[in-house]
Amino acid sequence: MSSSKRVADSTVRRLSLYLSFLEELEQTGASTVSSDMLARLGGTTSAQVRKDLSIFGSFGKRGLGYDVEELTSKLRGILGLEQSWRVCVVGAGKLGLALAQYPGFAEKGFHVAAVYDAAPARIGTKWDSLTVRDARDLAGDASAEHFDIGVIAVPSEAAQSVADQLVAAGIHAIMNFAPVQIIVPPDVVTRTVNMALEFEALSFALANWSR
Repeated sequence: MSSSKRVADSTVRRLSLYLSFLEELEQTGASTVSSDMLARLGGTTSAQVRKDLSIFGSFGKRGLGYDVEELTSKLRGILGLEQSWRVCVVGAGKLGLALAQYPGFAEKGFHVAAVYDAAPARIGTKWDSLTVRDARDLAGDASAEHFDIGVIAVPSEAAQSVADQLVAAGIHAIMNFAPVQIIVPPDVVTRTVNMALEFEALSFALANWSR
């Protein structure tokens, strides 16, 4: 995706949904899919599907729909999934372990190359093929190993310090799992996954279900 093309986060999330559905359709042997079907699967409208895709060019033929294999390939390219990304995880607790060992990341091209922690008791422990490294070595390792994405999996009070370390190491994309907002320079892209907020959204939905 061109750096000059600004696309809303909501659009990118829908593109990811479309891709997920297309990959499922591809496994069933389906050759074409309509914008109506993608809309139903994605919880949106066919007009929105066409609008989302039109940002990146012309796809499909009127009355015939989209070629599943072709559109899948195009979306993977748009989302940057045709290349491999090196990921480092900072925080070797239970969350960090779960993230580092999740097989779905590698399937999408995100390869966890290193795990770090500041606690002496965790440094040197083995996680399958990975050995937990000393967080103080992050900057030097990043320079040599060229990490693309940093993952913050530490308590909230340590999140900003870890974010600063990642930025200083030259990493320009950060996924933050700590329940706190981090401050980074404008050229660093961040995503914060706050599970408490997600649960609160579910709580709201349940509480207002019958109202």
